[in-house]
Amino acid sequence: MRILDRYIAKTVIGGSLMVLLVLGSLMAFIDFVSELDSIGKASYDLLDAITYVLLRLPRRLYELFPTAVLIGSLLSLGTLAGNSELTVMRASGISVMRIVYSVLKAGFILLLIVALIGELVVPNSERQSQILKAKDLKQNISLLKGGFWARDGQKFLYVSHVFPGLNLGQVKVYEFDNNNQLQRITLAESAKYRGDVWQLAKVRQTEFKKGELLSMEKPSVVWQQLLNPDLFNVVSEQPANMSAFDLYRYKNYLQSNQLDSSNYELAFWIKIFTPLSSMVMLLIALPFVFGSQRSTGTGNRVLVGLLLGIGFYLLNRTINHLGQVYHFYPFFSASVPVLVVAAFSLYSLRRVK
Repeated sequence: MRILDRYIAKTVIGGSLMVLLVLGSLMAFIDFVSELDSIGKASYDLLDAITYVLLRLPRRLYELFPTAVLIGSLLSLGTLAGNSELTVMRASGISVMRIVYSVLKAGFILLLIVALIGELVVPNSERQSQILKAKDLKQNISLLKGGFWARDGQKFLYVSHVFPGLNLGQVKVYEFDNNNQLQRITLAESAKYRGDVWQLAKVRQTEFKKGELLSMEKPSVVWQQLLNPDLFNVVSEQPANMSAFDLYRYKNYLQSNQLDSSNYELAFWIKIFTPLSSMVMLLIALPFVFGSQRSTGTGNRVLVGLLLGIGFYLLNRTINHLGQVYHFYPFFSASVPVLVVAAFSLYSLRRVK
């Protein structure tokens, strides 16, 4: 049985990675074409465009991975069916569910691959691509339209922009006491994170004390605690580009400060279920391989794979967005598409004779 497991794993993984390579190359070419308009602006040249496309490639591969697994498994397992190898396996006494088990063992390896790409590669590569393009085009990276607000206990912080290297634009800090009475306002034209401290430049502070209003100006002020610098790296990215660890940490930060964390909680659960969707893609492919699709050509299998992949993607995105609109529990919004398709695929497999 180990020989069978290795043979099926080699076939499924090889086919999936080959399709991923083709789809990834196609998306990289499309991204490069879209960057041609930016070449020549400021210091953004051809080499920068190529580097930018390569840095964004891990995210493209991560997004394409479930579809690549679906098409790759349809092609590779379809080839086994077309060569009557699956028929020989079943004739030798190996049940359909035992073959399914071997395929899912290969799927577990693919799950680990996509999980590692999403956790270790995508967040860093996306961050570097944003910094590269912003630096070469002489642009700043805006966290949100109109600036970024954060809360840390009784301290409220506004940052207009974040530049590469944790250089902040205009900073405003409002400090309240436990009775929600305003105690101090600090305004700074800019701030830099250097040597584990924040250096605020051109600072104006106003304090409110029992009927007195004290105001002072300083050319610079050093703050030990402005805000955790890692949070700026987190919020400067789209939730979809963040690792599950960062999403979990920032979600807890928002919840502890009684702020809305629904978008980040949904992104966290989507991050958890995305690798599982690769396993689901294998389950979708198997009924077609054992059923009516076993004698069809390669073109038909690719078409079926694309249609199923697009259908799953649309179903997944629709339920995710409906969850945000109607405030469903994020775990429910992220898990339902995967569980529904998995249940349907298992039901179809049980009908295979």
